[in-house]
Amino acid sequence: MSGGEPLYLVIDQGGHASRAHVFDASGREHAAATETIATERTGRDRVEHDADELLGSVRRAIAAAVSALGPARRRVRAAGLATQRSSLVCWDRRTGRALSRVISWQDRRAATWLAQFEPQHGRVHELTGLVLSPHYGASKLRWCLDHLEPVQRAGDAGRLVCGPLASFLLFRLASGQPLHADPCNASRTLLWGLAERDWCDELLGLFGIARDLLPRCGPNSGEFGALDADGMRVPITVCTGDQPAALFAFGVPDERVASINAGTGAFIQCVTGARPIRSPGLLTSLAWVDASRERYVLEGSVNGAGSALAWAADELGLNPDAAPARLDEWSGSQPNPPLFLNGVSGLGAPYWVSDFPSDFVGDGTPEAKMVAVLESIAFLLRRNLDAMSERGLAPATLRLTGGLAASEHFSRTLADLCALPLERPLAIEATARGLAYLVAGEPERWTVAATESRRLLPRDDPAIRERYARWLEAMHAALERRARKRV
Repeated sequence: MSGGEPLYLVIDQGGHASRAHVFDASGREHAAATETIATERTGRDRVEHDADELLGSVRRAIAAAVSALGPARRRVRAAGLATQRSSLVCWDRRTGRALSRVISWQDRRAATWLAQFEPQHGRVHELTGLVLSPHYGASKLRWCLDHLEPVQRAGDAGRLVCGPLASFLLFRLASGQPLHADPCNASRTLLWGLAERDWCDELLGLFGIARDLLPRCGPNSGEFGALDADGMRVPITVCTGDQPAALFAFGVPDERVASINAGTGAFIQCVTGARPIRSPGLLTSLAWVDASRERYVLEGSVNGAGSALAWAADELGLNPDAAPARLDEWSGSQPNPPLFLNGVSGLGAPYWVSDFPSDFVGDGTPEAKMVAVLESIAFLLRRNLDAMSERGLAPATLRLTGGLAASEHFSRTLADLCALPLERPLAIEATARGLAYLVAGEPERWTVAATESRRLLPRDDPAIRERYARWLEAMHAALERRARKRV
């Protein structure tokens, strides 16, 4: 192995693109490459990716990032993988051929089937830390088993394996074709128990899933084979989910910080250390498990963030590629935008209504309505933060990463609405950076290069508080109307 400072290759497979980055042990980025992927919305509740296209995009991103290093490529010591947690694939355990599309975490096609288990909602939450939601893998897997002939034929032949997207990518990228499910991704299936840290027999029985269809469960770190990185063999040592990885972007997660990562969806996480905390409407999630320790978070999710802005731009006749860059401009010229009840990709925490209809309350120009969609994301995050406060969590700071961190109006709205200081790190791609920190072995000098940020102090803004109060009233009224219709 060539001399010089070690480098670490990380793969961040997200909803819009596959990215590969190379970092050193101080958090300095040396190379990066991005390959976009197509998202197919074939129905109101169906969101998919082509598995071969997605896999190809990962391989191209790896090759491009490593090639960009030049002679330094020989210093790459290890690699890591982070993916969308609740996305699922079925494949052939002999050939690795995908037998289904990549069914996105946003997909809710099996919501009606899943509704029959509503009486077991509390028990599912107790066992998994999650809510009974079609966003998670169990109902997607059951749909594949019931509706896809290639999946059924492989099952009859004993060749079927189904699991998180991360497991499929590991199988296809790594030497030895490992069948491994890490806890951060496995736990998003509704089939994995917090107590067992393994597939749970009670949940497998509830949803009618055979254990031998699933990869073996294991920790986030280990020896997962080696991948081909532009002709080099690089060992994969970490596999995890995108949001858990993001928590580590700036070193050891701080219990005083509420971490918000806002991309396709928006997620707010408060670290609870080695103890899982359960709360109705929120998610008890794993941030990391290795041979000696585990870390938990209490998590809230906003399913429609960047995806809601893209949906709204399309609905309003605006250019979905250009609109996000103009949000701050529009925010400054729209002092009193309407409100938006955001059910894009399903209403997430703490309400959890998969078929909630999105709606504008009040009228306005298309630009004003785009501002309303942006503010709805902040309103939902504030609602989740309030739910966390009810469980005794009291963060002193917000930290915002992801694509929406580029918006001044969104950042300012969050700070003022939550009455907390908000840090906007210059390095907003938190998943890749956090994954690199883990692959590098959590180096102490990491924070020297990784914590440059802007700090917004909260201001007294009666207007945004008043809009939030009206939004809460409108949301509760819409939920009550929906409940009455179902009686």
